[in-house]
Amino acid sequence: MTLQTRETVLRLDNVHKSFGDTEVLRGIDLEVHAHDVVALIGASGSGKSTLLRTINLLECVDDGQIWLRGDDISAPQVKADAVRLRIGIVFQQFNLFPHLSVLDNVTISTRHVQRTRRSVAEARGLELLDRVGLADKAREFPDRLSGGQQQRVAIARAIATDPELLLLDEITSALDPQLVAEVLDLVRRLKSDGTTIVMATHEMAFARDVADHVVFLDNGVIGEQGPPAEIFTAPRTERAREFLDRFLG
Repeated sequence: MTLQTRETVLRLDNVHKSFGDTEVLRGIDLEVHAHDVVALIGASGSGKSTLLRTINLLECVDDGQIWLRGDDISAPQVKADAVRLRIGIVFQQFNLFPHLSVLDNVTISTRHVQRTRRSVAEARGLELLDRVGLADKAREFPDRLSGGQQQRVAIARAIATDPELLLLDEITSALDPQLVAEVLDLVRRLKSDGTTIVMATHEMAFARDVADHVVFLDNGVIGEQGPPAEIFTAPRTERAREFLDRFLG
């Protein structure tokens, strides 16, 4: 019996990124398969956020290539806005528009970028808000919501365009501890739905339990990577062992 080849959604080949004289990414090679959750772990300053920002073209790579389902999205002629319709991203801060209702926040990309009719966009938006447990908050403004609720709205907005890939950048770090669980539960549901996710996280227990693949970033390089059971129970490098000991004791 032959093994079925899993579709590659994202591939990074030798990606480099510097800010001034500081090289933040120093030759990243990474492959992400369809329906997988890939957890990026590592100390603050290891390059996790910069890596996500280069994937979403918020930062241009200095060298190397980024491929999204066979398309070289790091090529100079690529239109970044078109790529961002294919890749959703959620940041530490919720970045919701305070003057727009929850529903308008969720539908802004579909209405203004995809040019979807308002009635169609709002029907889809209400469906997404129901999916994240916030249908009853559709007409509220963001400042009426808790931090956890705002982050769930941000996730709904990120998936409104049916992206091929979802990037999550430390999405629980700005939340009170009691609100973290509700956001992570939503990520679990997205995984169950087959969403392909790359997430930077300090939630080690969550990464161990939910991720399909764990990548330990260390000073802008991949120190090691592999299945959670391998990384968390038998890390091969001293640097990974020291990092995990701090979080898992």
